Amino acid sequence: MMKRRNFLRNSAIIASSPFIIPRFSSAEEIGEEAVYQGKKLVVVQLEGGNDGLNTIIPYSNDLYYRLRPNIALHPEQVIRITGELGFNPGMKAMKALFDKGELAIINNVGYPNPDHTHLRSMDIWQSASDSDEYRKTGWLGRMLDECCPGNVGQYFGLEASEMLSLALKGERIKGMAVEDIDRLYNTARDPFLNHIVSAHQSVGDSLDYLYNTLLDTKKSATYLKGKADLHRTHTGYPDSKLALDLNGIAQLINAGAETRVYYVSVSGFDTHTLQLDQHRRLLETVSGSLSAFVDDLRLGGQLDSTLVLVFSEFGRQATENASMGTDHGAANNVWLIGGGLRKTGFLNEAPDLGRLDNGDLRFSVDFRSIYATILDNFLNVSSELVLGRRFDNLGFV
Repeated sequence: MMKRRNFLRNSAIIASSPFIIPRFSSAEEIGEEAVYQGKKLVVVQLEGGNDGLNTIIPYSNDLYYRLRPNIALHPEQVIRITGELGFNPGMKAMKALFDKGELAIINNVGYPNPDHTHLRSMDIWQSASDSDEYRKTGWLGRMLDECCPGNVGQYFGLEASEMLSLALKGERIKGMAVEDIDRLYNTARDPFLNHIVSAHQSVGDSLDYLYNTLLDTKKSATYLKGKADLHRTHTGYPDSKLALDLNGIAQLINAGAETRVYYVSVSGFDTHTLQLDQHRRLLETVSGSLSAFVDDLRLGGQLDSTLVLVFSEFGRQATENASMGTDHGAANNVWLIGGGLRKTGFLNEAPDLGRLDNGDLRFSVDFRSIYATILDNFLNVSSELVLGRRFDNLGFV
């Protein structure tokens, strides 16, 4: 049983971090028959700065091989897609999605005056800010603010992590960071915690917030556990942390959990040294995990109503470095996966390797145009309200 001092310490942490737990409806409130059939966005973040030039490879461009004499992938190694572009050999699983019309790739994605540091670049992508603008809320959190009425609602964001990313923090509504639903559920059933929650009488003081948060935690844990147990996958996932996270997300989606946004991250993409083999293995993990996830959603009849966005905080320099790797760059490619894409394949031109910006690939697509398209066309939330101004609609959904 949880000791009182541990309860108070953990409670203080929860109280000071209100973004950890949202107000999900409990299973008792919504009934087991409630199944969400609306649109779901799954965001996959490649932490560290994925090398887009060795992900989507311009294998017919001589400049590519001049810029990267040691780490360029030779034409016979590339999974050829068109006469100019191909996939890294670690992306075999993505080729099948490409052939089925379930994958779109946008090249040269970035923003003006790019930042080359991890934390700041990630803040820019997650908050959808300008490079000289600092925001305390994320684009998905502000989306939740717009689409969820009052302090409670049906649709929330869920991140497979111990900590919530800026992307899912709104002014009124925050997402929920959960690394293990079963562990959260078991913790919430602690007898001492149950006693404290049931015994508390509201007196209108600051402690009410703490107890309400704990009560919401119990309801959230019960709701998520109930939904997760409704669906157990029959799809074979690879053995990786990303695959485990996506498997859990698929269980909730296929069971009809009332969640609009899911967020998951995979690290390791800061490939400054000996890049070739480690990058191939990383892409193999990501591709295999996503392929299994898509198969799972397809079996559950949820693929057409789910969109997957895969991004990294920046790309890498076009030139290799002296350590057989690449350094922080700027523009990159973004992947979009789903059964309801209106445009598939490569949606724009390959990077112009003859026109670099201090070694960086130049951007031609503002990443916020991708967000705007998802908000307006898929999630049915005004992009202008969420992003603060209008951006181009790319029409891929």
